[in-house]
Amino acid sequence: MTYDEHVVLVDGEGNQIGTAPKSTVHGVATPLHLAFSSYVFDRQARVLLSRRADHKITWPGEWTNSCCGHPLPGEALESAVIRRLDFELGLHVDSIDLLLPRFSYQAVMGNGIMEHELCPVYRVIVSADAVPNAEEVGAIRWVPWKEFADEVLSGETPISPWAREQVPLLVALGPDPLNWPTADPENLPPAAR
Repeated sequence: MTYDEHVVLVDGEGNQIGTAPKSTVHGVATPLHLAFSSYVFDRQARVLLSRRADHKITWPGEWTNSCCGHPLPGEALESAVIRRLDFELGLHVDSIDLLLPRFSYQAVMGNGIMEHELCPVYRVIVSADAVPNAEEVGAIRWVPWKEFADEVLSGETPISPWAREQVPLLVALGPDPLNWPTADPENLPPAAR
């Protein structure tokens, strides 16, 4: 995108405390901000993994879940998920469900750049294949959920730090990702409601 998107800054309780240009947020003292993670599945319960483009500021070239991003100020999280899936992967959503409304994490790269996000997690189901945007995504692959989850849990598959924390929480929801119980949107952080 050609303009400088703003992200929503939040306090430890998930209340909005301001906004900041996305280009200035990620550094050695990244403030807590609102984001999302999504896991895209097809009807065979395969999960779409994406490799982050090599020029990304945080975790360039790393394999991760399907799509992550930040809602714009005033934008509903579900709308942000749909917008970013279209932009990054050319995907149109069949269904979207909230799974982990209060997930948050902090991770620091070797160069000191930090991610610090309040990051609700969504399941998305699609019918068509992805068409990656090379500005955002270096590669994609579809993997059966159980195979992916087992390899992440065993440490066999290197994955982004947020996905490494999310996968055990998703596994705890049950063996079939297409039938995971959904969360109540009322449990989202106040800034995301």
